[in-house]
Amino acid sequence: MSEEIIDKVFEAVEIAKATGKVKKGTNEVTKLIERGKAKLVVYAENVNPKEIVMHLPLLSKEKGVLCIGVPTKEELGAAAGLGVSTASIAITEPGEAKAIIKEITEMLAEKDKKPEPKPEEKPEKKETSE
Repeated sequence: MSEEIIDKVFEAVEIAKATGKVKKGTNEVTKLIERGKAKLVVYAENVNPKEIVMHLPLLSKEKGVLCIGVPTKEELGAAAGLGVSTASIAITEPGEAKAIIKEITEMLAEKDKKPEPKPEEKPEKKETSE
């Protein structure tokens, strides 16, 4: 994930915390995704064991919810206005962060559109007859 997108995600979380609603904790986030109430899910990639959050991207994709991993749970907790780290958060009401979430979605879509470099073609082997 690019640094620019991660910065936008943290900005969205901070603004949503101030003007909308943010829920924290993996159990709460899982319930919100399943109920279709999460607008954006953010999880920390440095959670140990990884099994705690590894279902979130799959469940989010299944439910059509934008889900993004950030490097650390400490940064995520700070962005959510918590005094402690958190493994995951969900924005349920974006408030003034709605435009930023839309921008993140567009940035990710643009990133996915970029064509992958084609593997270089290998020259055909010439068969030698003996």
